[in-house]
Amino acid sequence: MSGLKTAALIPARFASSRFPGKALAEIMGKAMIVRVYQAVEKCKMIDQVYVATDDLRIKNKVEAEGGKVIMTSAQHQSGTDRIAEAAAEIEADLIVNIQGDEPLIKAESIARALEPFREESELKMSTLKRKITAAEAENPDLVKVITDKNDYAIYFSRSPIPFYRDAVPDEQSYYQHIGLYVYRRDFLLNYAAMERTPLERAESLEQLRALENGFKIKVLETDARLIGVDRREDIELVEKEIKARKNRHK
Repeated sequence: MSGLKTAALIPARFASSRFPGKALAEIMGKAMIVRVYQAVEKCKMIDQVYVATDDLRIKNKVEAEGGKVIMTSAQHQSGTDRIAEAAAEIEADLIVNIQGDEPLIKAESIARALEPFREESELKMSTLKRKITAAEAENPDLVKVITDKNDYAIYFSRSPIPFYRDAVPDEQSYYQHIGLYVYRRDFLLNYAAMERTPLERAESLEQLRALENGFKIKVLETDARLIGVDRREDIELVEKEIKARKNRHK
C-alpha cells in the first residue's frame, strides 16, 4: 500500500467471562477465529496476517487451517496490549487490529480504514463508524462516536451521543463505533505503554486513552453491518446474517 508494509493482527484468548472458549465456537461448521482470519486474508491491502494468542488450543486450530500465529503473554489486560507485544516481533509500517469476535468483517471495511494513511503522513490511528437508529444508540454494548467536520473523533461513549435537546426523532443521527483500528506501528508500541486515563477507566473504552493524550483518530464511515459475538446467543444472529448475505448474492 503505497510502500507501507501492512500487517493485520487478530487478538484472541480462550477465557471470556460471558462466553468461555468463544474464539473456537463454531459458526456454520467453522471456528470463529478461523472465519475472521480467512476474511482478513481477502483484503489485498494486507501483506501479512497473524492471530495473537496465549492459548495453544487457538494456535493449533489456526495453524491447522493454514494460518499464522504469534504466541503472547497470558497477562495482558486488553487486546491492544496483546497486539502490541506481537507487533514488536514483526516488521511493518501499519498494524491493523481486528477483533477475533467479529466474524462478519469484510475486506472492504479493512481497506476503508487503511485509506487515509495514503494521504495523511502524520496520521497515527484510524477506525470505523456506522450509522445507527436512536433505539440502537440506547444500547450500552454498542459504543457510539462523534466526530468533527474533518472526521476526527471528538468522543466515544457507551451513552447515546450527542444529546439532542430539541431535535425531533427523524433529525437525530447516531453512529456506532466499529472496533477495528489501524495504527502506525511505532505509535501502537508507545500507545500500549501509556497509563490508563480517567475517561478510559470511566467508560471502559481504551481508545479514549489516545484522545486524552492529545492524539487524533480518523473515523471513516462504513455501511457494513457487523455483529460482534459477546454471548453464546450471538452465534445464531451471525449465522442468520451469513445466510441472508448468501441469499442476497444469489
